[in-house]
Amino acid sequence: MTAQHHESDQFGRVGDDGTVYVRVGDEEHAVGQYPEGTPEEALAFFTKRYDAIAFEVQLLEQRVRSGAMTPDEARESINRVAAQLTEPHCVGDIKALTARLDALKPVIGLQREKRREDRARRIEEARERKGAIVAEAEKIAAGKDWRNGANRLRDLLTEWKQLPRLEKGADDELWHRFSGARTTYTRARKTHFAEMSEKRDGARVIKERLAKEAEQLEESTDWGGTAARFRTLMQEWKAAGPAPKDVDDELWKRFRGAQDVFFAARDAANAEIDREFAANAEKKKELLVEAEALLPVTDLAAAKRAFRDIAERWDAAGKVPRDQIKPLEARIRKVEQEIRGLEEAEWSKSDPEKSARADDMVGKLRDAIAKIEADLDKARAAGDEKKASSLESDLASRRAFLEMAEKTAAEFG
Repeated sequence: MTAQHHESDQFGRVGDDGTVYVRVGDEEHAVGQYPEGTPEEALAFFTKRYDAIAFEVQLLEQRVRSGAMTPDEARESINRVAAQLTEPHCVGDIKALTARLDALKPVIGLQREKRREDRARRIEEARERKGAIVAEAEKIAAGKDWRNGANRLRDLLTEWKQLPRLEKGADDELWHRFSGARTTYTRARKTHFAEMSEKRDGARVIKERLAKEAEQLEESTDWGGTAARFRTLMQEWKAAGPAPKDVDDELWKRFRGAQDVFFAARDAANAEIDREFAANAEKKKELLVEAEALLPVTDLAAAKRAFRDIAERWDAAGKVPRDQIKPLEARIRKVEQEIRGLEEAEWSKSDPEKSARADDMVGKLRDAIAKIEADLDKARAAGDEKKASSLESDLASRRAFLEMAEKTAAEFG
């Protein structure tokens, strides 16, 4: 007889009528009948049933102890297997299997307690995190970060949904604050963008007007006045703010294009004037050679006559490039001052009548300067840069003469 048969004999027997019994302690329980086989075959049949249950218990032990099942799932599985042992239909060590199942119950208890502790810890962590989420949401709602705030609030909402719920009162209170912050922010954001849209529409109207005016000015040859107007238009453009994106770039293209047309034409005209002025500068440099040749003065009367002739030709030569005005004027003034200095010395030795003549010259020079200044203002107002430049050069020379005349008159005084 095999070991399995010995074990079967130990825990079960077959009656004369073919009924199979299992021994559980001092009691016997009928588990079924196997009338068509031998007693050994009958015990073997019901022993295999026992082995199947024992294998199920072994798997259950592994799963429970590994934590693969929840305490409720483990309890349900144990009760189901235990029910098969309470009214057994197998032959084997029923008490041993029952003891193994009972040994799992404290394990389940410990796991249940650990799960309770873990849940309590997660709840506290969720409480802390939800409080932080609410605080951040309220901070966003109080700010004006319209670009990033909405995205951040969506991220916070997703995180909130993944956190476990707290006790109802606390969870509802935090959710109410969080939801309120989101609502406040969303309303403020919508209001902001509605206002921005309204402002952009207003800016579009303004910029359409500015672009139209710029296009009307692009063919103007009133260089001074139109350039000033374009500067004003640019200031108005900047102050208008952005228009809707789909039209802002197109309006700027029109506005900037009109500016480019005008200033390109002005630059071309100025380039032509600069070429003319450059020729004038060469003439004045030749006159400087003549004037500087008068020094040192040996014949005052002859030097004065020669310088008056040079001064007339100097004025007639016209405007020079701006970067050459000061150095050229400085050189001619040096010659003039040298001659005036000698003349003043002569005047200081003359009779008082010369003082009257000096005063008369000062008066005439002042009258002449006042007239030139009036003409210069008119030329500037008219945008006549060429005439204004010529008058500026003439005015500089007259003021230099006046300075010398005033010094002479002061010495006679």
